[in-house]
Amino acid sequence: MKTLLIITFIFILPVSYSMAQDQSHVSNLLKEATELKDSYNEPQALDAYLKVLQADSTNYEALWNASYLYSRIGNRFEDKDKQKQYFNKAKVLAERALKVNSNDAESNFVMSVAMGRMALISGPKARVAASNDIKHYAEEALKYDSLHAGAWHVLGRWNYEVANLNFAERMAANLLFGGLPKGASDHNAIEDYKKAIKYDGNNILYYRDLAIVYRHEDQDQKAIETLNKLLSLSPKSPDDPKYVKEARQMLKKLQ
Repeated sequence: MKTLLIITFIFILPVSYSMAQDQSHVSNLLKEATELKDSYNEPQALDAYLKVLQADSTNYEALWNASYLYSRIGNRFEDKDKQKQYFNKAKVLAERALKVNSNDAESNFVMSVAMGRMALISGPKARVAASNDIKHYAEEALKYDSLHAGAWHVLGRWNYEVANLNFAERMAANLLFGGLPKGASDHNAIEDYKKAIKYDGNNILYYRDLAIVYRHEDQDQKAIETLNKLLSLSPKSPDDPKYVKEARQMLKKLQ
């Protein structure tokens, strides 16, 4: 009996040691990826999260973060086919994250982002078809975290885009889906963007989008105030210099 226990221990020990090594490797990769993401080295962060998924295909943190980064990086391409490639990958990873944990803000948030990005470069039918799902996932994210600034921003963008669909999109909604999603308005977009800013007051994109809606509603003074606040912030994201340039151009037209 004693001999059997010794033999069993000899076989189990290497397996346990190997598992511990794998967990340590994944933990180190996650730490590296998070540091890269936090410092806005996003392509490198994406590579690190993908390495985590090679070692652990169901790692929730890596799944939702990789999805989010595919959406962000893909949005910077000018080529629409390249954008679609990245947004499709973002959606696939979001689906996998939802399978691992659908009762969390982040998995729902990244799905709303992936679908929203794809909708913005799609035709009228696809844009309208996706609108209800985008709203659903943003609201699900807020159900699990009512302070989630990103989800409030997605909901604000949803309100603005749906409230201002063009003629072709409205026709597609009426013919194919029995009408537009209910409740979208510029007023709701403004309120949603204000909440996004309340919970993340240093995000330049949120101010830019809020200023766009104020300008659309002819609330020029509020747009000017919002743009001036934007210009007082320090750029962080790789996208921020572009948004700052747009803000300066918008401000010049308003003054």
